[in-house]
Amino acid sequence: MKNIKVIAAFIAGAAIAGSVATAATNSPSVVKACADKRTNALFLSPSGTCSSARTLVELGGSEMNSKTIASLVTPSVVSISVTAPSGSGTGSGSVYQSTSAFSYIITNNHVIANAVTSGTISIELTNGDQYPATIVGRDPGYDLAVLKVQMGNLSAITVGDSSKLSVGDPVLAIGSPLGLASTVTSGIVSALNRPVSTGTVDAQSYVNAIQTDAAINPGNSGGALVDAAGRLVGVNSAIATLSSGAASGSIGLGFSIPINEAKRVIDEIIATGKSKRPVLGVYFDPAYTAGGAKIVQLSPGEGAEKAGIPVNSVLRTIDGVKVANSEAAIVRIRSYAPGATVTVVVDLPTGVSKSFKVTLGSAPSL
Repeated sequence: MKNIKVIAAFIAGAAIAGSVATAATNSPSVVKACADKRTNALFLSPSGTCSSARTLVELGGSEMNSKTIASLVTPSVVSISVTAPSGSGTGSGSVYQSTSAFSYIITNNHVIANAVTSGTISIELTNGDQYPATIVGRDPGYDLAVLKVQMGNLSAITVGDSSKLSVGDPVLAIGSPLGLASTVTSGIVSALNRPVSTGTVDAQSYVNAIQTDAAINPGNSGGALVDAAGRLVGVNSAIATLSSGAASGSIGLGFSIPINEAKRVIDEIIATGKSKRPVLGVYFDPAYTAGGAKIVQLSPGEGAEKAGIPVNSVLRTIDGVKVANSEAAIVRIRSYAPGATVTVVVDLPTGVSKSFKVTLGSAPSL
């Protein structure tokens, strides 16, 4: 069997942490838009009505109209160029919010990490216009970052609900692979809740990812994964490649940060310039390979200690989802917000299985 590794779709290294897939049962609802009869440009229509110069179209339902979705969403996806002494490259991003004076762009942390202390960042719109961007804040633990450009009235992407996704749902990935702006690829949701870790030991990120077979390549990082109604459901982040020494590229295994998980972090960064991560209050044994995650130390005063979980217990499930190893456990915890209460099942040192309710603590992400 060939070894497979995961790399961030930009420059960083990564690894699959484990795998648990579940499916929701809700299908995408229909979104109505107006297509301009002269330019074919699309405009969302909350009321479901259009002027005489535009034609009403419906997006969503059981099938995806890729051409229509691409026309609607592509203006909201930007190319990102980073120039820095420690390394330069290109990535992708989405217009998250836009006022009359400025706009916020969301992307991956690993796209802009080289320009944190020095260097420049610029974004390019689909019409070729370029603008300098500054970093509002970033979260390496979730591989997310927010940029700001002093240009208003940009076309903001419509945010969807990633919890409504089911395995098999159609999706589009939009971004700038290899610097090729406004590239659109199609596929399906291949799996949900796929634990993936990316980055290096000193800059590790953990993603409870959407897996897709839509082609994602280096440069797609930070771009949009959208559903059949053109709504943002994920931030494309990583791809899997064979560890044979061949050049990296899409083999139908792409990973995206669910927007429901990303939105909390993004909104915190916009509001305060930084974000927080949930804390179970344990240290795992990374060398433990017998299945589950072995707890070797407790953080004083944190949730696990307060709940009474003893050291040397082996964590088996979190809210009913099995964890294969310590990385999968970290990924699962990171999918919650600080302050959430989770039910964990552990094998006690005596071998007896026991359930505990733990309220997650909070810690700065940087």
